[in-house]
Amino acid sequence: MATKKDNIGGSTTSRILSRLVDSSMTIRIDRAGIEDAIFQHSALCQTFLPYRNPGDETVIWQQKQGNVSLAVQANHAANPNTGDYEFVGLPYGTKARLILAHINSEAIKSQSRVVDVEESMTAFIKKIGLGTDGRTIKEVKEQLRRLTSSIISISYFNGEESMQVNMQIVKAFNLWFPKDEKNKVMWTSKIVLSEDYFNSLTNHAIPLDERALAALSHNAMALDIYAWLAQRLHRIDPHQPVFIAWAVLKEQFGHGYDQMFKFKQVFRKTLLTVKSQYPNARIEEDPNKGLKLYHSPSPIPTKSLLIPDLFSQLKTGE
Repeated sequence: MATKKDNIGGSTTSRILSRLVDSSMTIRIDRAGIEDAIFQHSALCQTFLPYRNPGDETVIWQQKQGNVSLAVQANHAANPNTGDYEFVGLPYGTKARLILAHINSEAIKSQSRVVDVEESMTAFIKKIGLGTDGRTIKEVKEQLRRLTSSIISISYFNGEESMQVNMQIVKAFNLWFPKDEKNKVMWTSKIVLSEDYFNSLTNHAIPLDERALAALSHNAMALDIYAWLAQRLHRIDPHQPVFIAWAVLKEQFGHGYDQMFKFKQVFRKTLLTVKSQYPNARIEEDPNKGLKLYHSPSPIPTKSLLIPDLFSQLKTGE
């Protein structure tokens, strides 16, 4: 089968494989530390954004998993060039996931709702391996625009009562970037997270290994499976593994796959890729029934899971 070629004549498939192998070796040799942590909201480690563009006219995206429900609603933003409000679509794909994790991490580590995008975004997309060519920058800016103008609703159910939080991730922003190609890497200078989202994030932030996210940055399903395992496995009772049926896995990760056999095929392959970046993940498969999950160490050391402790260690440099 022919491999997809990139702009410099090499094989994209080979480049991704090389990145995965290098990252897997580094993660196995060098234990993750605070400096490797990047954060995602726990609700977005159980329910996920669309893999692909659900359509620029789609207003709302909904997903439910266990006791958590997610709804993301596209909104309008004012274009300062025309004075008109224009519809902004829903965030989707790998870039939306990585951008949100970056914004979360900047807010968590600085303990501030104000995130300096201008100083951090270009460095981040280089570090995560997205590149800074014109096409990539345009895509990143578009997903940033979609993320920061969306309204997110998270509902939690405990069997007897439910709690729903409706929030806009960003309270203030400037999302209309210059069209001049000379300004390709120009970002809005700052965004301000809403107080509701910042408080919820502070209480429910899940640390992930940035090196793993960089290696998986080509695959939205892989990013979702990794985030799910990172927030799930370390909470499992060491004496009582958890069984997840294939039907549940398809409901959680299989949007866009109508046939179970095709979903299983893609999921198995993607899970192998994820396990290369999370070598301590203990998982067994029953081909006909589903997965059995066992207690496993978090990708980031347990002492880094407590946000107040993280704050103090970051301040002291420990």
